[in-house]
Amino acid sequence: MSETRSDGFSMIGTRMRKIDGVAKSTGRAAFTDDIVLPGMLHGKILRSPHPHARILSIDVSGAEAIEGVHGVVTGADMPAQYGIIPWTPDETALAVDRVRHIGDAVAAVAAVDEDTALAALDAIVVEYELLPVILDPADALAAEGTYEAGDYIHPPRREGYNGNITKKVKLEFGDVEAGLAGSDVEIEAEYYFEGTTHAAIEPHCAIGAFEETGRLTVWSSTQVPHYLHRELARVLDIDPAQVRVIQPPVGGAFGGKSEPFDLEFCVGALARKTGRPVKFLYTREEVFYAHRGRHPFHMKYRTGVTRDGLLTGVDAEIVLDGGAYASFGLVTTYYSGQLLTAPYALPTYRFESVRAYTNKPACGPKRGHGSVQPRFAFEVQLDKLAEAVDLDPIELRRRNFIGSHTRTVNELRVTSNGFLECLEAVEQASDWTRRWRRMPFGRGLGVAGSTYISGTNYPIYPNDMPQSGIQVQIDRSGRVAVFSGGSEIGQGTDSAMAYIAAEEFGVPLGHVRVLRGDTDFTPVDLGAYSSRVTFMLGNACVDACRKLKAKIRRAVSEKWSGDPDSVVFRSGRVFDPEDADRSMSTREAFQVAEARWGTLGATGSYNTPKDVHGSYRGGTIGASPAYSFTAHVAEVEVDPESGVVRVENIWVAHDCGRALNPVLVEGQMEGSAYMGFAEALMEQQAFKDADHGRAGLHNAPSLLDYRIPTSLDTPALTALIIESVDPEGPYGAKEAGEGPLHPSIPAIANAIHDAVGIRVDRLPFSPPNVWRALETARNEGRLAKPCHPDEVRVGAAS
Repeated sequence: MSETRSDGFSMIGTRMRKIDGVAKSTGRAAFTDDIVLPGMLHGKILRSPHPHARILSIDVSGAEAIEGVHGVVTGADMPAQYGIIPWTPDETALAVDRVRHIGDAVAAVAAVDEDTALAALDAIVVEYELLPVILDPADALAAEGTYEAGDYIHPPRREGYNGNITKKVKLEFGDVEAGLAGSDVEIEAEYYFEGTTHAAIEPHCAIGAFEETGRLTVWSSTQVPHYLHRELARVLDIDPAQVRVIQPPVGGAFGGKSEPFDLEFCVGALARKTGRPVKFLYTREEVFYAHRGRHPFHMKYRTGVTRDGLLTGVDAEIVLDGGAYASFGLVTTYYSGQLLTAPYALPTYRFESVRAYTNKPACGPKRGHGSVQPRFAFEVQLDKLAEAVDLDPIELRRRNFIGSHTRTVNELRVTSNGFLECLEAVEQASDWTRRWRRMPFGRGLGVAGSTYISGTNYPIYPNDMPQSGIQVQIDRSGRVAVFSGGSEIGQGTDSAMAYIAAEEFGVPLGHVRVLRGDTDFTPVDLGAYSSRVTFMLGNACVDACRKLKAKIRRAVSEKWSGDPDSVVFRSGRVFDPEDADRSMSTREAFQVAEARWGTLGATGSYNTPKDVHGSYRGGTIGASPAYSFTAHVAEVEVDPESGVVRVENIWVAHDCGRALNPVLVEGQMEGSAYMGFAEALMEQQAFKDADHGRAGLHNAPSLLDYRIPTSLDTPALTALIIESVDPEGPYGAKEAGEGPLHPSIPAIANAIHDAVGIRVDRLPFSPPNVWRALETARNEGRLAKPCHPDEVRVGAAS
């Protein structure tokens, strides 16, 4: 056990193991698909072969007649609409009257085994009337006609919208046109960010069991048990008190399991219908069609700067390709603009974003939800502006630093801000000053920065209750139990709560048990999304521990006839540092407190401050109690003949407030940078159009064909932790799970420019895309490494 350090902590900030690491590495951890219940049936879902069609009839009699089939359900059995965002409910568990993308769920069966269930799907007869197919968001926005005729994918949501629009947002802060008019240089450019998916190792899986008492239990690989609990009760028309959601360990999610899915409703409906437990496990192809991944973005930016490198104004126009359903799209549309306003001071800013429905699987949140795409475009814009005014791009970013304990142009409150330290860290680690613009042709460095939220300031559905809750119970044996509703999806949530409890009570990590993942006995936590868990659940855990700690202090101080404030918990002992005779083991202290107070337990909760945003419509979206900050430098090698880009190194500096466990923070930083690198060079969630086969069919719905990097492809990743110690976070901690992804992509883009002088403003930076840009530059006689600003100034002076 560590002794007290100069920062006052004994465990927080040290390199510790994950408490579930041994179980996962030895195969003892039981994931949802590992669970087998007595009498369990296996389910399969019939999916649409058409991207857009009206359902005229469904005949399930053939399926019901097959021996071994115990139940069949269709959309008529669960017609209630739902949606993770309560203002945009546009989905049903199974399609009721029309399908909106290939893979849309139409019917579900439960049978004695998967083979029988698949045979039953083949026996279901569905009569479709084909409708017009819309795959391009520009076509969706331009469409005219009626929903009934199929011109619109959904009924118009409001006046002024056609039925292919989820959400429009237009916000302006300051006089943008005046700001741009006052600039010395204005850069206008268009960017395209290809859609990508999550590619988590574990496919979606759910099991339902229905008791005679009317109680439904669902085991699911979800990352939002509370929201799933709410929607199961509503869609299946069950009293919420009769619904229980159990979340086994989750084998990765990255946002792909952050809302309810068809299989979770189907296990409930079929378990109720058959009286037996039912399991559904997606195939990998079904995971690709379930999607909810990164939106394709079409972006246009105008950005102005003075000769001194100070930004004057930013104007953004963004079209989001949302796919067939709203998902988190309302929030995504706001995030596409609201989260761009730090770490740089923007004197004036305007964005206009619109999310369009298309006949493709629905897009949703992927790591860095809604802000990775515009961050790519904007950080490349900054690189172009720096070059235009002969400035080092790191220096331009320094000159526009927004500062700490301030407000952004769109009125978001910023507390701690370690962005300058992040820039300095990557500048030194990469040897930037000596090597940028001075490496041989074909090799280059690029820089980018970013910010991200530490949780959303408001819950998904409006309420005044806490966002996170924890219950702590202490046993006379010296054991501490933490009852947590937090979602462990591999990121270390359970471990973080154990670290906090061990720090507060001074007990060994092995004496802490984290009991989690069951809505029947854990307090509510809203889920693992928006980088909220360490910050919000951590604050709730500190709150609960300190309430209980106060009772123990009082009981011990009464025994010693001393002052409660003098009682210290450290290294398995409780003592008074001013009196060596006053000391006992934590076990003894727990027993003294139990004798004084009775059974020892306490609850803790956390809710967000409400003064962190503006009062305008939409001002709450993007608001957070704290923001993390990141800077990357990427080093690349570009083959000018083939267009192959090899990323050699990425240096990642991330301001996480305080690293509760540096090992976990470094893992999140490296994993984030890896995912950004993968999206930059390889990933494409692309679909065939009418000219290339079956419109709306996925190009590569398998991990064999969908390209993601292996360990051999991955660059050297250097994690540089920056600690700004935020006043709002638990022990000063902020997020580290999503923010470190953002700068990877623009840093690589800017490094490609440093290497060979071309701009690649369209993702991915695949050999064909890069080769075309190289050929264009070669044919125009401008294929050359750009000059260093010092060389430009010398040349101008001479």
